[in-house]
Amino acid sequence: MPPPRAHAGEERPYGRAYGRSRTLERVQELHDAPLAPLTTFRLGGPATRLVTATTDEEVTEAVRAADADGTPLLVVGGGSNLVIADEGFAGTALRIATTGFRLEGTSLELAAGENWSEAVARTVEAGLAGVECMAGIPGSAGATPIQNVGAYGQEVSSTITEVVAYDRRSGRTVTVPAAECGFSYRHSRFKADPTRFVVLRVRFELEDAGGLSAPLRYAETARALGVETGERVPVERARETVLKLRAGKGMVLDPEDHDTWSAGSFFTNPVLTEAEHAAFLARVAERLGPDTVPPAYPAGDGLVKTSAAWLIDRAGFTRGYGDGPARISTKHTLALTNRGSATTADLLALAREVRDGVREAFGVTLVNEPVTVGCSL
Repeated sequence: MPPPRAHAGEERPYGRAYGRSRTLERVQELHDAPLAPLTTFRLGGPATRLVTATTDEEVTEAVRAADADGTPLLVVGGGSNLVIADEGFAGTALRIATTGFRLEGTSLELAAGENWSEAVARTVEAGLAGVECMAGIPGSAGATPIQNVGAYGQEVSSTITEVVAYDRRSGRTVTVPAAECGFSYRHSRFKADPTRFVVLRVRFELEDAGGLSAPLRYAETARALGVETGERVPVERARETVLKLRAGKGMVLDPEDHDTWSAGSFFTNPVLTEAEHAAFLARVAERLGPDTVPPAYPAGDGLVKTSAAWLIDRAGFTRGYGDGPARISTKHTLALTNRGSATTADLLALAREVRDGVREAFGVTLVNEPVTVGCSL
């Protein structure tokens, strides 16, 4: 049977499903702790205090303690979406290292600290469809609803049914149905109000399509598989193909490859109103000629989404751009990278140069996808 449902605001115990792996008194705590090793950028200064929690109880207790003391709190999962200031974080950094993978039929529940890419692999091994095109995305399961993570035509919002979170406002554990998560492109209510909720568990409903993938929605994936968009392929083939595509762009973590010392796509694809899109097309025609047609995808309600990578490249910021320790990836223009000795200041200087250059060229302002801590563009 799938886990029992609850409604937003209703508290549920978790001991029956997972139990306690250790007591709260044994939670790991470090002071003046480096945060750079906990991020995929490998950047950022230390936290005043670093707490590592391995159970939901430890997570909520650490959050309650910080809130009671008025201590600033930074929640860290896989660190794949964080840009931390060189000065570090003056407060408590809470590293969520909880574990729990429960698959019953097509219903999946993941603890927030579960490695997302490994969880995707396990669902594919079970022959289930719905998240296979998000293979290789670094980070933890708990971060996926916050950012509405997506890639190659899939987003987690299409399979998430509920998010279990600690509500810092009410001091209770609540279950938020997908319909109340406010999902949109790389956004959610959790991202909109980042100081309110701490995600504990995420529930998904996957599809049993007889070992086949979900219908392919992304043209690049379909081409690589030699099929048409809308078709299905064996789910393992879909996953393997996505991993190869990601690896070719430096989007699969490899400690020996500095192109992967990044946060993946640094900028989101711009979503433009009809008026903004018309002005953008005029700038494109003026700069690149009237026959140039930039990428355009319907984004609902009269909105058009275009490609950040296309904008960056056409503004003159090609792969490998930069002469300092922070540069654009040699494999993909959307990834800004640490070549090994960069500082956060180096990274932000490059990001500002790219953002400002695109705005000057095309009148479109790029927005950073990673969360900045103690710094900003």
